Amino acid sequence: MRMRGGDHRIALEEGWSFAIDETGASAEPGAVPETALWRAARVPGTLAQALLDAGEALDGLPALDSLDVWYETSFIAERPAELRLDGLASVADVFLDGALVLHSDNMFHAHRIAVASPGRHRLHIAFRSVEREIAKTSGRARWRPRMIVPAGLRAIRTTALGRLPGFAPPTPPVGPWREIALVEPGPLTDARMRACVEDGVPTLRVALDFATTPEGEALLLCAGRRTTLARTGERRLEATLRLPDCPLWTPHTHGEPHLHVVEARVGDLHIDLGRVGFRDIRVERGADGRDFELFVNGLPIFCRGACWTAADAVSLRSRREDCEPLLVAMRDAGMNMVRVPGVTLYESDDFYDLCDELGIMVWQDFAFANFDFPVQDAAFCASVEREATQFLQRVQSAPSLSVLCGGSEVYQQAAMLGLAEAKWRSPLFDELLPRLARAHRPDVVYVENSPSGGALPFHSDSGVAHYYGVGAYRRPLEDARRAAVRFASECLGFSCAPDNASLARDFGAAPLASPLYAARAPRDMGAMQTFGEVTEHYMRALYGCDPDALRESDPTLYLHIARAAVAEAMEATIGEWRRAGSSTHGALVWFLKDLWPSPGWGVIDAHNEPKSAYYALKRACRPLSLILADEGVNGLLVHLRNDAPHRVAGEITLSCYREGKVKVMQARRPIVVEAHGVVTLRDVEFWGGFFDTTLAYGFGPPSHDVTHASFVAEGGDAPIDAFHFPLGRSAVKATLGLRAELVEDAQGYALILSCEAVAQSVEIEADDFRPADNWLHLAPGAARRIALLPRRAGARGPQGAVSALNGEAVRYG
Repeated sequence: MRMRGGDHRIALEEGWSFAIDETGASAEPGAVPETALWRAARVPGTLAQALLDAGEALDGLPALDSLDVWYETSFIAERPAELRLDGLASVADVFLDGALVLHSDNMFHAHRIAVASPGRHRLHIAFRSVEREIAKTSGRARWRPRMIVPAGLRAIRTTALGRLPGFAPPTPPVGPWREIALVEPGPLTDARMRACVEDGVPTLRVALDFATTPEGEALLLCAGRRTTLARTGERRLEATLRLPDCPLWTPHTHGEPHLHVVEARVGDLHIDLGRVGFRDIRVERGADGRDFELFVNGLPIFCRGACWTAADAVSLRSRREDCEPLLVAMRDAGMNMVRVPGVTLYESDDFYDLCDELGIMVWQDFAFANFDFPVQDAAFCASVEREATQFLQRVQSAPSLSVLCGGSEVYQQAAMLGLAEAKWRSPLFDELLPRLARAHRPDVVYVENSPSGGALPFHSDSGVAHYYGVGAYRRPLEDARRAAVRFASECLGFSCAPDNASLARDFGAAPLASPLYAARAPRDMGAMQTFGEVTEHYMRALYGCDPDALRESDPTLYLHIARAAVAEAMEATIGEWRRAGSSTHGALVWFLKDLWPSPGWGVIDAHNEPKSAYYALKRACRPLSLILADEGVNGLLVHLRNDAPHRVAGEITLSCYREGKVKVMQARRPIVVEAHGVVTLRDVEFWGGFFDTTLAYGFGPPSHDVTHASFVAEGGDAPIDAFHFPLGRSAVKATLGLRAELVEDAQGYALILSCEAVAQSVEIEADDFRPADNWLHLAPGAARRIALLPRRAGARGPQGAVSALNGEAVRYG
């Protein structure tokens, strides 16, 4: 995605120091008191990161928004150049050699400062107190959100990260959070590039502006083809290159994310313009106008994934090495969409490059959330226009960018407070931002707000929804169908406990007894419950346990049931939405990674370790999915969904067990599913006659308590399993004959798991290794091979334990 254009860029990352000015009285570098304590700082970075590096504790940080802080360094310019500052959080004055050269009041603006003379230069940046800036603003909001503090933040263009007391560390970003570099500009002053599909043909349009009049033959090259760049101005060249039969960019779940290098040759100059991907994307609203279904290259896409927070919530670092582990984890879990919500920020070039490469679609909110923003202020709107334009130009050729959204929960916030639609509609989301989206990325779907589209913005049966029926609102799992969700751009928020190793590291040997553990459970400010209590509700509902008693008497079992309940709720809900005939076309879980060590909403913890919920989503989101749907008196339906671009053939075995081990029924059926297709079989098609698989009729005592479906593809691939528990799940301990054998072969280490009776929610613990699957159910009589992947180089032979929620634990290694 990134366009390079020949600039010579030197990142100014070394030799920085910072000093806090609590009074805010230093108007210029010379006024900083001689007694100020200057300490080393990382750039790009934040004040919170610098203080932690200096030895301060996270829970002991000062109120960062109340402080002024100065950053300073020096650099040498060999020749005239530009100083480029890609992001200053949030209100800043920049001094070059003692002179004020820039005032910035928008965290998301990038700036350029001319450095006219060669030699050594001194650079000071004063980051002003956000609280003092808020005190200068005027105007009354029509509503005040509780989630983001302080309320006056609506007038300051900054992120809500660090200002979300219900679920985030108190680390509001202050400082040079994006790169500062000395740049010797290359031959280009601007480059516009648009990759699209026109009348079925991949088409590339390029316009290049040069610092001087370009000389010599001018060519544009891409995907093995070339065309002439025509002169359309004294210093401008333009071309349109049509590329019939050029492979398209497709989400990885449905095809290949093909990318193509673009180059301009002008005389002796060879200019790298980066990469593009060609794809067509549109949204269909359905016959009733209430759907939200994305089509990419003509293929209907069930979008599944998670909401992004930050690779590092303290430093806001978002380089390739920061983002790659998380985005690869999403790809490996079958997720094909990541949403960057309005409470966060505009993600980095490296983030978008990775999404382009991995075939992950991006839903990017503009950085607006919850507030009644002052759109009547012309200066505010001008600042927003510059902010949005810079972002859209930066990602102008990213094929992964699929949805642009005005913001998060602005319309919902006002509507839930009872305001009429005329009060919460805003030209910011209905006019300004869509106009900019059309101008710079007409190939991308625009959504006014998340959620929106229904009679009220938060109704789930129209448009895009934030669905927490299963989750915060404690509805039964069946509500996932009853709610008739069309597209959940947020859903399934639970307090998700990290694994035992992470808990011990962050909360000690008895994590549930740590006051910090409970304090960091996420909550909606003003709500009567925490999300820890939400998880406990599903512990009761799914397993009939008493969480309060277990927390005291058996904290190990408490945590096992808590992790299992979250995993089961998520896997069941996504499966319901992906079955044939579902009205739902997308589900993005809230959210991917915890912002700090906590039993947070993240399905990956603050140390990048997967939680039980991640493994559940990995099974629910895989391109080839086997889903069992309880249709009551209509029996059990078996859905095999194949998102891949090739047909799949194989055999499904359907089995019913009493007491988890006595085989009551078993039958096999061959099956073929075409590319991007789904096939549904009824249980009667296996049995050849009536059998009460769902126990809906209740004729006599229950014949079985578990139904297991297994699909094996031709060629002997690993089986895909699905389970149905017509009498409910169980945490009652029994002897299952659970076995775990450690093996090593050319592929590395693995566990061979087997059991004599159905083992539920099997947890694998492995020192220094990460299992490829976890929190899974095992059917009797069949062995499952689970790869163990080293967490670090040089990891020694795995050792650990395997335990079933409804049975014993066994050790291996």
